[in-house]
Amino acid sequence: MNEIVGSHDILLVTLDTLRFDVAAELAAEGRIPNLARHLPGGRWERRHAPGSFTYASHQAIFAGFLPTPAAPGPHPRLFAARFAGSETTAGRTFVHDTPDLVSGLAKEGYRTVCVGGVGFFNKLGPLGSVLPGLFQESHWEPEFGVASPTSFEAQVARAEQVVRELPHEQRLFLFVNVAALHQPNWFHRPGATREDGDSRATHAAALEYVDRHIGRLFAAASSRRRCFAIVCSDHGTAYGDDGYTGHRIGHESVWTVPYAHFLLDPTPAEAAR
Repeated sequence: MNEIVGSHDILLVTLDTLRFDVAAELAAEGRIPNLARHLPGGRWERRHAPGSFTYASHQAIFAGFLPTPAAPGPHPRLFAARFAGSETTAGRTFVHDTPDLVSGLAKEGYRTVCVGGVGFFNKLGPLGSVLPGLFQESHWEPEFGVASPTSFEAQVARAEQVVRELPHEQRLFLFVNVAALHQPNWFHRPGATREDGDSRATHAAALEYVDRHIGRLFAAASSRRRCFAIVCSDHGTAYGDDGYTGHRIGHESVWTVPYAHFLLDPTPAEAAR
């Protein structure tokens, strides 16, 4: 990461509430081709979430605690605040002297931009302003939120605008919290009605919807230079699993999440600039 920070743009996408089992099934069945083509080996990595709901998990992620590999560790981290005694800070870890990654990258000259999704990013009150307040620039509109059937398209359009208006020489840390997977998601399944409600199947349909548009986000993020991308879930959610529904609970469907990081290469024309 010490070679990447300063030379690459950085994209962090949290697919809010996405379950690992659904993500893995869709990748294996060829139902998310635009995501799968970037996944190492075409597969998601199985990891454990740092929190069981959005606010807790993102506080941890922005402190450098990305989802942890679901195998015995310790596992060196990509990013870490300088902290005496840390057993997951290694020589290849980007270490910053600020309390969070966002301000750490800003100190390195990055423009930090948040395109929010779920309510913890809506800036409509003090609690919904904490996480977007970490960034130099933050965006949220009702069209980006959980109730919008076209939320991700709207978020991608805003991200494209952000990139378009940024000076070419300016490094960018772009964060997008994708709301489409979160309940309600019944409207992503063709023919479904509100009365049908949300289910594991509509959750899967929401991921297919995201996949149809995420190529535009990847293209925008890598349009100026090589981009290091992290795509993961912040936590999962239960749909009647063992009698549980929702998240902020200690259940396998909540704690186990998909994760991937990879490089996005710019187009030849952009690389030559």
